[in-house]
Amino acid sequence: MNYWSKPQKTTRLALSSAFLFLNFIGSALAQGIQESSREAPVLEQATLQDVVAYAIKNQPAIQQSLIDEQITANQVRAKLADWYPQINFNYNLQHNFIVQTSIIAGNPVKLGVNNISAAQFTLSQQIFNRDVLLAKRTRGDVLFAASQNTVNNKTDLAVDVSKAFYDVLATTQQIKVADEDIVRLERSLRDAENQYKSGITDKIDFKRATISLNNTRANRKSNDEVLKAKLEYLKTLMGYPLNKALEISYDTLQMEREIALDTMQNVDLNARIEYQILATQKKLAEANLQYNKWSYLPNLSLNGAYNLNFQNNQFSDLYNKNYPNSFGLLTLSLPIFQGGKRKANTKQAEWALKRLDWDLKGLQNNVNSEYAAALANYKGNLTNLLAQKENVELAREVYDVIQLQYKSGIKTYLEVVTSETDLRLARINYYNALYLVLASKIDVQKALGQINIQ
Repeated sequence: MNYWSKPQKTTRLALSSAFLFLNFIGSALAQGIQESSREAPVLEQATLQDVVAYAIKNQPAIQQSLIDEQITANQVRAKLADWYPQINFNYNLQHNFIVQTSIIAGNPVKLGVNNISAAQFTLSQQIFNRDVLLAKRTRGDVLFAASQNTVNNKTDLAVDVSKAFYDVLATTQQIKVADEDIVRLERSLRDAENQYKSGITDKIDFKRATISLNNTRANRKSNDEVLKAKLEYLKTLMGYPLNKALEISYDTLQMEREIALDTMQNVDLNARIEYQILATQKKLAEANLQYNKWSYLPNLSLNGAYNLNFQNNQFSDLYNKNYPNSFGLLTLSLPIFQGGKRKANTKQAEWALKRLDWDLKGLQNNVNSEYAAALANYKGNLTNLLAQKENVELAREVYDVIQLQYKSGIKTYLEVVTSETDLRLARINYYNALYLVLASKIDVQKALGQINIQ
């Protein structure tokens, strides 16, 4: 027996469909929330290349630039949509409580009926319109400008992340040097204490060893706190989860091999992303000048409509009779006088174009100055690195000799402390110089336009 009547079946089907639709929407929203709240992945071992690639993919500013590209692309599509035929539909229903009366031949006559309804289909097509023409001609340049802005942001980010990476490494190496010094100083402290207890030396050597050890431990603790701050800064640049650890991986010998740079290169302005951006802006400025010159041309459009008109004094019989009409219309619109507005806009566009020429000239001067400064820093840091590398070898040799002489009773412990300090400073200066060379090399490459992240 069928317990469901036809209306009940229809209601049940509608409710089921609504439930399934709401369930689908809920699942989609939940998935969207889950996707948006999902954290970025964690790097197991972060080399410089890994860190830069991670930052390019996860840094919020880069993601915003990519979103800006999509926004620009859709803005262009919206402008170009005006080239297509525009089809619209309008509908209205009107009841006249008092029908309009006119006097005709001295007699009052009611014009119209109590109930009116109309439906209208309209079609319009732009034939010539300077706004739409500008959008069509500049489409490629506008999209290219948006992508160039992303490249510029990626390039700046790669430079900042690389420098922050080297800064972290410099502090990490200082901590490692301090750890090795602490081991060595603890051993020296035990030797000084044993010699003091044996009556070979007085208490001065023991106290000096204690002072050196305490200072090194304090310096190590200070660098450890500084390293935490530098790591947080690096993670911020990368878009890395702040509550996750970041393990830096590096090869000092490989970095030493990467310090070489051809210092005889010449600046190619075309390679700089800033110049490319200005060149695109100039093309858009030229298009804007042409756009303002087009303001003296007329706008031309084609319009058409088909109207359905229903009129009747009885509302129930309103749609029994239709009185249609239709038309086609060619419209030409030409502003004749606007108070000099068009001329002023054209002049404004011309001056903006000339200003861009000076921007290009200023950029050329700045790039040459930037390259000269970066190259000078690189050469100076490289010279300092070579000197510090030699100092490390000399300081280690001096320390080893004095340590042996101290154990033989030839040298005092003060000379041991001095040689230890010289060795520690030489090693720290060497690592600092190494990372300064690498950072200054990045500045040179940026000045040459060799760091363009697509």
